[in-house]
Amino acid sequence: MGFRQRLRAFTEAPLFGHFITGVILFNAVLLGMETSPVLMASWGELIVFLDGLCLAIFVAEIAMKITAQGRGFFLRGWNLFDFVVVGIALVPSGQGLSVLRALRILRVLRVISVAPRLRRVVEGFIQALPGMGSVFLLMAIIFYIGAVIATKLFASAFPDWFGDLGLSAYTLFQIMTLESWSMGIVRPVMEVYPYAWLFFVPFIMITTFAVVNLLVGLIVNSMQDAHHAEDEVKTDAYRDEVLERLESIERRLAGRSDMKK
Repeated sequence: MGFRQRLRAFTEAPLFGHFITGVILFNAVLLGMETSPVLMASWGELIVFLDGLCLAIFVAEIAMKITAQGRGFFLRGWNLFDFVVVGIALVPSGQGLSVLRALRILRVLRVISVAPRLRRVVEGFIQALPGMGSVFLLMAIIFYIGAVIATKLFASAFPDWFGDLGLSAYTLFQIMTLESWSMGIVRPVMEVYPYAWLFFVPFIMITTFAVVNLLVGLIVNSMQDAHHAEDEVKTDAYRDEVLERLESIERRLAGRSDMKK
């Protein structure tokens, strides 16, 4: 086995993955500690040193993976994600780039790339995006229609909530989230317009209970599909391994038969 093969086996070993996960979580704690003036006043130098050490480990990990996988490293989406997150941390945070210092917390997201279950959740969410786009378009149409109706009906008495299309859309969004929708908005409106519930109740039923649950259903189905796809890949790999072993055994048996002849 060559150097690159040994290095690849090392970086793909479960123990190495657990170590990187531990470093990521430890680095997340350090980044949180940096937000405390009290801790930075007492332990600032140590915290900054340990943060730099964690970054050095991440850089070494990326370098080892690139060496082991070559160009194949950049063909995997999760590898690119790790590369970008670590690369952001290496950009100097001088004038005009101080926001990049805050973006170092993105390193915590690397937990997703090293945890198979979290990867499955994210992959399911990404697969659901096309279907979610259609649902969002449907919701936008419903909100537009509702905002126009609400502006026409309630703008004169409640200009702060329904004075124009934008205010109406924002108020309807608050109603959809069920945040103070009854006592805060709908009941005051009903004191002036007693039959306003005929508009608000169907709107809540359609947006909150139907469309939102449709989004949840799409995401759940996509996660299940991602889980099944991963299981199929594992099954195919195990089948290929078994077939390869059987073929190796058959070749050995055939070789022994030839020797006996």
